Amino acid sequence: MDAATIAGLLADPARLRVVAALALGAGTLERVAEVTGLPLKDVVVAARRLGRAGLVRRDRHQLELLTEHFGAAARAAAEAAPPPEPLSADPAEDAVLSAFVRDGRLVSIPAQHSKRRVVLEHLVRVFDAGVRYPEREVNALLAVWHPDTAALRRYLVDEGLLTREAGLYWRIGGWVDV
Repeated sequence: MDAATIAGLLADPARLRVVAALALGAGTLERVAEVTGLPLKDVVVAARRLGRAGLVRRDRHQLELLTEHFGAAARAAAEAAPPPEPLSADPAEDAVLSAFVRDGRLVSIPAQHSKRRVVLEHLVRVFDAGVRYPEREVNALLAVWHPDTAALRRYLVDEGLLTREAGLYWRIGGWVDV
């Protein structure tokens, strides 16, 4: 069973609730109905559909969630996924960025100066050269990357990538895409 099929099965709210109840230890049709607040008829229909898909084993009123199928589907999906696009043409920079940037978000601010500099040079590209930004707008742009906008602003200024005067910020460093 593939991850897309599992996701499709769980897109139904009743089936999702049945799976959640089973994962949390409910083991009978009656207990699942009690825990989820679903009518017994809806639990039976959901359990039948999940059973046909191979996610639930049913023996009369007893139910068992076959959790190994979820892990196997996730592993298969991860193996089949294309490798992520490099964040930098430089392999060393890409290694640093891959360690700290996931899905367009900064998972943490590097403590090591050299790694932080690579991340900041990547991040400063959200600011257009020659444009002055009020602090509120700088915070909005940085919040997309990481919730600690004050630290990012300070690092960008300290590293000479942004400058600040009278509450306005503008880009003064880093590579500019042309």
